[in-house]
Amino acid sequence: MAKTREVIIPKGMEILYEKYHYCPGIKVGNTLYISGQVGRDENLQVVEGVEAQFVQTFENVKKVLTAAGATFDDVVEMITYHVTGVNLGSLEVQPSNGSEQQFTIPHLSLFIKVKDRYFTNNFPTWTGVGITALSTPGLIVEIKCTAILGN
Repeated sequence: MAKTREVIIPKGMEILYEKYHYCPGIKVGNTLYISGQVGRDENLQVVEGVEAQFVQTFENVKKVLTAAGATFDDVVEMITYHVTGVNLGSLEVQPSNGSEQQFTIPHLSLFIKVKDRYFTNNFPTWTGVGITALSTPGLIVEIKCTAILGN
């Protein structure tokens, strides 16, 4: 049986397809591929503040999941790209007080706390990668996911 390809473009993300020529999501059979989502609002403005940017990024992932009829429980793989030391400007990592694990990726402890607000039951596989920059100055994280629908 032939697999059908369905483009997923949530309301407010049309500009990504129209101007930048990529799909926020593509569903093939019961698999949903979500392109990397970042902490920008519908006007493509970078959200200010570390936690606020993490939340916006997960909210953008959620928009694609919802448009495809899925939830975070359907996500089986998550890859995150985190801007490290270079280009962080005022978002530089503050020294730890020693009470929590040290990570080479800035703000990873906070990222995990935000992630855990969205992934509460079925946890996906996760690969976190440190990088030097993302597409737009000020962005500090990008999240790419794959979900299996209908489980």
